[in-house]
This record gives sequence, C-alpha cells and structure tokens, in this order.
Amino acid sequence: MQTPEALAPGARLPSYIRDHRKRLRARFMSGGANALPDYELLELLLFRAIPRQDVKPLAHALIARFGDFARVVSAPAARLQEVSGVGDAVVLELKLVEAAAQRLARGKVMQRPVISSWDAILDYCHTTMAHRETEQFRVLYLDRKNVLVADEEQARGTVDHVPVYPREVVKRALELNASALILVHNHPSGDPSPSPSDIAMTQQVQAAGEALGLVLHDHLIIGKSRELSFRAEGLL
Repeated sequence: MQTPEALAPGARLPSYIRDHRKRLRARFMSGGANALPDYELLELLLFRAIPRQDVKPLAHALIARFGDFARVVSAPAARLQEVSGVGDAVVLELKLVEAAAQRLARGKVMQRPVISSWDAILDYCHTTMAHRETEQFRVLYLDRKNVLVADEEQARGTVDHVPVYPREVVKRALELNASALILVHNHPSGDPSPSPSDIAMTQQVQAAGEALGLVLHDHLIIGKSRELSFRAEGLL
C-alpha cells in the first residue's frame, strides 16, 4: 500500500482531510476510545507524527501488518519501520504511547498490597508483556505485608526460551529485603501453557527461596489474551 506524499511546505491540507481529522477528534472527545475502531484511534496518533498528509492508508497498513492497536503500539521499532511510511516520528509517537500505558499500569500496583490489587497486577503484566515477540522474565518482589516493593526484569530471551538463574533471583530478593516473590514471564506463541522447563525452573526458584525463608507466591505465564497461574493450576 502506497502512503500519500506529504504536502509542500505552506500548502493547506485538503478540506476532506481537515474535516476528517476534526470529526475524529470530536468523536474521541465525546465518546472516548470506545467510540473509535482501532485504525481510527491509530490515525489520531499519526496526525501528530505526520501532520501534512492523509494518514488513513498508513493506519490501515499498520493494522493489517500487526493485527490490532495494541500490537501496533507494542511492535519493535525495527519491525514498524518495515512498513512504508513509518519513520522516526511515527515510531516515537507509538513508543511514547506504549511507555505511557506501561507507566500508568505500573503505577496502579507499586507500593500496594498484592491481594487488593491482583487484577491490576494482571493488567500490568499483560500491558508490558503480552505482545512481546521474545520471552521476558520478570520478578515481583514483596515485603512482609505482601506489598509490591520492586518489579524487575531479570532476563530476555528468544521466541521460546529465556535463561533464568534461581540463585540470582533469590540473591536480589535478599538485597531488597523482600519476603516473597511472584515470577512472571510471557509466551510469545500466545499459549500460556507451561513447558517442562518452566515447571523445573519454578521448582528450583521455590527450593532456593525456601532455604532462605522466601515464599514463592505464584508464577504467572502471560499469553496473548490470557494468563496461567501456577498456584491456580496446582503447580505450586
């Protein structure tokens, strides 16, 4: 799909583009994000990055390539730039939205008791990990009152493997004076079913923690649209 060329400096936007942008902004302001399909919400972002051309074809092209708004925003910069018409300004706009979403989700869980904010924790994990194309392993560290005091990425891996070192996980817990842990990692395939290596690694972390008085509350595997809890599945 060809992206329309930008207008010459000083040239006015055609009335149909101006009117379209005005209508989209009005619909968003009156009805919020739910009033717009994914491609139109994406257009609103692209207006800022590409102010002097029709961005509807590019919005459609991005949705066609990645699937939906969330996957566009969370796609790696290098893959975004494979789409004709995506330059640094577009990547910056999309990555700012991704960072804002992650920061907002994180703010709802940090320094709060896990029991009262469990749904927010799941939302945060999905926001930060569900659409990643490679595996990421995170550890949520809790204090004696089960308040989340730290959220740290421990490792990144490939599309189906991430190296995890139980001793390092436990060592970091002691440095933070944490009393409990929640392990989290994603499955880029979308299926959160645990592999034998996932189960073995979890058991190793649990054993290492128990030797030092640390409790492993859960291990969450984040898929595209759902998560799996080791605790709920009886694996812990």
